[in-house]
Amino acid sequence: MSRNKLLIVLLGSSLLAGCAADYLNNYDTMTLASGDSQKANELLQTVDPYNPASNNTKIEGDGARSVGVVQKYKIPPTPSSAPATNMTVNVGQAGASTPLN
Repeated sequence: MSRNKLLIVLLGSSLLAGCAADYLNNYDTMTLASGDSQKANELLQTVDPYNPASNNTKIEGDGARSVGVVQKYKIPPTPSSAPATNMTVNVGQAGASTPLN
């Protein structure tokens, strides 16, 4: 009878010990980002944090070239315009000949 009680106590304690494993993953230690509060507050109070070049609204580009690129992707190429590939595929051992039945 005492052996069954011991078995029940061990089983119950092992089940409860499994719940404590998640609690042990929470550490009360410093992180790698600690100490950056001064820099974070400085960035929050910056008047214009963006790059000055981002105000340039004149984007250089060629409209005709852009239209050509868009049409190239909209219209699929014809099969005759596909380039021929010079490819040799060797299957099997070199010089070996096996008769086909």
